[in-house]
Amino acid sequence: MAVVDLVMPKLGESIMEATVLKWHKQPGDPVKMDETVLEIATDKVDSEVPSTAEGVIEEVLFNVNDVVPIGTVIARIRTGAAEPAAPVQKPQQPAAGNQGTSSPQANRPVAETAVVHTQPTAPVNGNAGRFYSPLVLTIAAGEGVSMSELEAIPGTGNEGRVTKKDILHYIEAKKAGKPVELIQRAPAAETKVVAQPEIIRSQETRPAVAQTSQITTYSGNVEIIEMDRMRKAIAHHMINSVQTSAHVTSFTEADVTNMVLWREKVKKQFEKREGEKLTFTPLFIEAVIRCIKKYPWLNSSVDGDKIILKKDINIGMAAALPSGNLIVPVIKNADQLNLVGLTKQVNTLASNARNAKLKPDDTQGGTFTLTNVGTFGSLMGTPIINQPQVAILAVGAIKKRPVVIETEQGDSIAIRHMMYLSMSYDHRIIDGALGSTFLNAVAKELEHFNPDREI
Repeated sequence: MAVVDLVMPKLGESIMEATVLKWHKQPGDPVKMDETVLEIATDKVDSEVPSTAEGVIEEVLFNVNDVVPIGTVIARIRTGAAEPAAPVQKPQQPAAGNQGTSSPQANRPVAETAVVHTQPTAPVNGNAGRFYSPLVLTIAAGEGVSMSELEAIPGTGNEGRVTKKDILHYIEAKKAGKPVELIQRAPAAETKVVAQPEIIRSQETRPAVAQTSQITTYSGNVEIIEMDRMRKAIAHHMINSVQTSAHVTSFTEADVTNMVLWREKVKKQFEKREGEKLTFTPLFIEAVIRCIKKYPWLNSSVDGDKIILKKDINIGMAAALPSGNLIVPVIKNADQLNLVGLTKQVNTLASNARNAKLKPDDTQGGTFTLTNVGTFGSLMGTPIINQPQVAILAVGAIKKRPVVIETEQGDSIAIRHMMYLSMSYDHRIIDGALGSTFLNAVAKELEHFNPDREI
C-alpha cells in the first residue's frame, strides 16, 4: 500500500500555472489508471488531468478556480486494493470533533509528508499570487527561472509587479555571479504549513479585488456581462502586446485570380483523393513560408536587446471559437510539409478548435501568425502581434473587381479576383522597408501562382 502524488502536469513551453475548473473525483472515490481526475485551464485551452495510478483518491489539495503552479501536488491517490479506503476515513471523523489539524498529519506515512516538505513550486513569501505578465513568464521559462525565484524578485512595477527590466536585471546578475537583492523568504520550517494554503488564500483575495473595482453605476437600459476566463486572458494578451511592441501596419493588394481559378478546378478531385477540403488557408501559408525563408527576420522574437532568429517555421493560424473567442493553434515545422500536409494540419487544428479538443501544446511555439479576416467579410484589418512574435499577416476577403491589366496589346480593363493584405510588425526590429518588402513579396507569390500546378 502506498500513496502516489498527482502533480499539475507540464502543459507547454511557457505555461507556468493552470486553473482548476472541475474535479471529477472526490476523496474516497476509486480511480483507474489514466482516468480523468480533474479538468484544468490555461490562458489558451482547457485540458484533462488523468490519474497516474490506480487506487482511491485520498486527498484533494485545491479547490475549483484555484490557480496552481506547474509541478505542484494537487491530489493524493492511495494505491492497492479497494478495502484500504476505510482506514483513510478514520482520521477524518475525529477531526470533525474539534481535534487539532495535526492529528491527520501524524497518521500519514513518512514518505507522504516528505513530499509535502519538498514541493518546489509553492511560493512561500509575501509575493505569493503576484501577477506576472506573459512576457515575464516567457523570459523566466526561457532562462530557467523557477516560480520560487520569480516570487522572490523585487518588483518595481505597479503594485510591486515584476517588470521586464526587473527579471532581465536578475538574470544578468545571476549569470555574472553577483549578489542579487532578494525579498526575504519565510523560514524553511514553515514551508509545509504555509506553502499550499498560501496559494489558496491568494486566489481567494482575487475575486474581492475584482468586485471592488467594478462598483460602478451605469445609466440607461444596459446588460452587464462578466467576461469568461478566456476572454479575460485574450484581453490581457492583447494589451500586453500593444504595450510591448511598437506596432506598425502596412497594406498591399494582390490579384489572386490564378489561385482562385486553380482551386475551383481541383478542389473536388483533391477532396476525393485526400479526403480533405482544400481551403485558401494552406495556399496562403505556402506563400508565407517561401517569403520567410527569404526574409528570416520576420520569423524572430525580441529578448531585451537581443534578436532571436527562429530556425523552425511554426505558423500560427488564428481561429474563431463557437463562443466568439479567439485561439491560435500552431502548425509546427510548416516548411517541411507539402500542400497536402498543410491542408490536413489546417483542417485538423481548425476542427479541434471548434470542438474544444486542442491540447495545450497545440497553441505553443508559434513563430509567425496568419489571420484570415476575410472569412467574416472584412476587406482588411490591423491585427495585433501575437507575442513574442514580431509580425502577423491578415488576409482580407477576395472580391471581384474591374482592374487595369497590362497585355501585349496594351492596357485593358478586366474582372479580376482581388484581395487586400495587411501586416502588423514590431518596429523595434522590423523597419518599414523590410516590413513592406516582405508583405509585397507575399502578394507577388500569390499573384504568380501557377495555374497549371499539379495536386
